[in-house]
Amino acid sequence: MSLRLISLNAWGGRVHAPLMDYLRQADPDVLCLQEVTHVAGYDGDWLTFREGAFELPQRSSLLNDVASVLPGHSAFFAPAACGPLYDGDREVMSEWGIATFVRQGMPVIGQAQGFIHGDFPVVGFGEHPRPRNAHGVRVFRHETVSAVTIVQMHGLRDLAGKGDTPARLAQVHTLVALVEKVWRKGEPLVVCGDFNLLPGSETFAVLGELGLTDLVTTRGFTDTRTSWYPKEGRYADYLLVTPEVKVARFDVVAEPEVSDHRALLLEIA
Repeated sequence: MSLRLISLNAWGGRVHAPLMDYLRQADPDVLCLQEVTHVAGYDGDWLTFREGAFELPQRSSLLNDVASVLPGHSAFFAPAACGPLYDGDREVMSEWGIATFVRQGMPVIGQAQGFIHGDFPVVGFGEHPRPRNAHGVRVFRHETVSAVTIVQMHGLRDLAGKGDTPARLAQVHTLVALVEKVWRKGEPLVVCGDFNLLPGSETFAVLGELGLTDLVTTRGFTDTRTSWYPKEGRYADYLLVTPEVKVARFDVVAEPEVSDHRALLLEIA
């Protein structure tokens, strides 16, 4: 039996109904989600993120919504920031970050989480480039009597673009340190997420020192965005594996469109 992994930037649940349907039907063993919203104690469904003139609907209960369609999974939520969303003119404090869902019966025998850029902001979501974090789990597979480590990250967003910067170089070195806390060399390793980077970034050379190779670019995929994203620069999401990962299937999922990002789907034999 293969291990099915999905990595996806959920966009705060903006495309909510298709997203819930997709996750329910795909039923991944491990789900790595970025841009997850969570508002404790709020009884509404939708709030609005505002930054200047920009507004984006956000699902207030996205963390719980996903848990409800994956009831046989354990959820690990790692907030990167806590800031205001809006119900009309009313501010509602929300947590925002990454979440990893692991099928129950697949023991998590090691994990690490932490910030790879900045730290939890004292007030609001923080200044750009805002804090970003990563989370890794080492899970045991009974069917293969072996362990695999899966690490997801949400890379920093720089308003100047997706090129290399000293902050991004520092970020990947911090990520490598986090990986090494949970991964045992010689075992399969997957690193995935919304990197907010272009192909050819020095980030991939640093990760290559761990034996990691990206499947998006090396398998000919040229777009990890959906029609919800109208801009140029169609790369954002990546999934890297070490040679120990036996890839049974890999896809950058074009349909259904459940976010402004495409889902990355990996099946490990």
